[in-house]
Amino acid sequence: MAKVSETGHAINVANFQKIIDSVVGYGATYNPSKTILKLVNLNTKIDTEKINLAAVITKNTAYNDAVNDRVTEFEDLRPLSTRIISALTATDASDEKINDAKTYNRKIQGKRAKSLPAAPVVPNPPAPTNISVSQQSYDQLVQHFDGLVSVVSTEPSYTPNENELKVTTLTTKGADLLASNNAVGTAFTGISNARMKRNKGLYTVKTGLVAIAEGVKGYVKSIYGYASPEYKQISKIQFTK
Repeated sequence: MAKVSETGHAINVANFQKIIDSVVGYGATYNPSKTILKLVNLNTKIDTEKINLAAVITKNTAYNDAVNDRVTEFEDLRPLSTRIISALTATDASDEKINDAKTYNRKIQGKRAKSLPAAPVVPNPPAPTNISVSQQSYDQLVQHFDGLVSVVSTEPSYTPNENELKVTTLTTKGADLLASNNAVGTAFTGISNARMKRNKGLYTVKTGLVAIAEGVKGYVKSIYGYASPEYKQISKIQFTK
């Protein structure tokens, strides 16, 4: 099946409504023996697929909200990590421990981490269809920050007065980073599942919305004939498969 855009799915549903409107206009003449083609089932089908379309929009919005929240949560990570190193350097920590901390900080400041995506600038853009490299980079940043916090938490002389640099605060920060990152993964699963349900409803062979529409066209042609205005009307309603 060729790839259909997000807009294309909505057009298919809208065109199915046109099919139904045409069928209603045929009155009692439209009386197929095949259950799936009966008017009552056409109405049930479109109601279901409208719900599935709406679910994709809702889940897509939830995904974008999670991405934006994560961007906000991570935006101060690099300067915070640099401050942690400065605070650790001002203690009685050994050179080895300071170097260990600096290693984690270098990873946090690394080039790949700098390529993290900014918050979406287009209102409610479509979520990606697979987990991106940037998602993996966020996973790594969480691990690197946890490593940095682990180093300073084992240094007895690391007792900064600044609340944002204290081990308890940093531990909470690490948990918040993890939670915001996991929320994106959860939201991605939600949008992915919603898309699969929508696609099955629209494009499953024989029982999908598009297949049913083609079945209706065939039945109308059998009633009125290929050259009839009724078939010409309904045959012009196009669907993207």
